[in-house]
Amino acid sequence: MIEAEIRDVDNNIVDRVQLPQEIFGLEVRQDILQSAVVNYLANQRQGTHATKTRGLVRGGGRKPWKQKHTGRARHGSNRSPLWKGGGTIFGPQPRDYSFKLNKQFKRLALNTALSAKLSEGKLLVINALQVEKVSTKGIVGILGKLGIEQQRVLIVLPPARQPGADATVDGSVLDNNRRVVLSARNIYGVRVINVTDINTYGILAHDYVLMTKDSLSLFSATKGGTN
Repeated sequence: MIEAEIRDVDNNIVDRVQLPQEIFGLEVRQDILQSAVVNYLANQRQGTHATKTRGLVRGGGRKPWKQKHTGRARHGSNRSPLWKGGGTIFGPQPRDYSFKLNKQFKRLALNTALSAKLSEGKLLVINALQVEKVSTKGIVGILGKLGIEQQRVLIVLPPARQPGADATVDGSVLDNNRRVVLSARNIYGVRVINVTDINTYGILAHDYVLMTKDSLSLFSATKGGTN
């Protein structure tokens, strides 16, 4: 088991938590992380790029000049790719860039990314992140006390609905999460997500990962999630 410190918003150590070795103690493998990042970025591409071929360019229905006895090269259409204003040869066409990675691989990449952050001292755990009102200044102050105010920070909050078919929405958690999101959305480099939406790319794209105790407990209980 790996031990991590739990701090409050004033950066005081208030407790310690044991983290499972199979999630937070993995060897960092660049090949796994690279594959997960490429998969994420590829799946974000719309693939709507397109160029017109000679068959799609308007005009060109009449033969520019007769076939023979002009002394010029033979041409059948002024929309040939050889002509100015003509079609494009082998230009990009709409396509789907996405590809699948199996669930076990994605989970391994996610756990590997968190293991890397923990080993670098860039995974911070706080007991709670309670915001009484929407205040960008309040979030900036908390990040300042934690010493990460000038860094790219991924804030991971617990869900308002716990896993389970019969789980109900906790209104107080939902409202607090909403206030945190509104307070942090104008801070450059800071992003707030639900622990159920955490992914490898988001972890690696930020300098620090700031998790609440509840979100860390839920993540550990689900063996690293399924993203």
